[in-house]
Amino acid sequence: MIVYNVTIKIADAVHTAWLQWLQQVHIPEVIQTGCFTHAVVLKLMEVDDAEGPTYAVQYFAESKALYNNYIENHAAALRQKSFEKWGNQFIAFRSVMQVVN
Repeated sequence: MIVYNVTIKIADAVHTAWLQWLQQVHIPEVIQTGCFTHAVVLKLMEVDDAEGPTYAVQYFAESKALYNNYIENHAAALRQKSFEKWGNQFIAFRSVMQVVN
């Protein structure tokens, strides 16, 4: 199992609307690509929230090939939609992990 982790710091001003969009629009669109089985949304604790809260969204793929398919064929368009909707109201970084146990 591969975990694609996207960590996002979102501006307080749009936090509530962004979280609703994330859960109702963005995550379903990512899952609909067929590359991931499910996603989990986590809120980071014990971090500086002065500029807004930080979340991690973890998407679970059954193989590296499915993750690669997402990156090669879907990621750019979905990232662009995020920027069009939220502009510079967020920063994100991404990492990829393999489940060991």
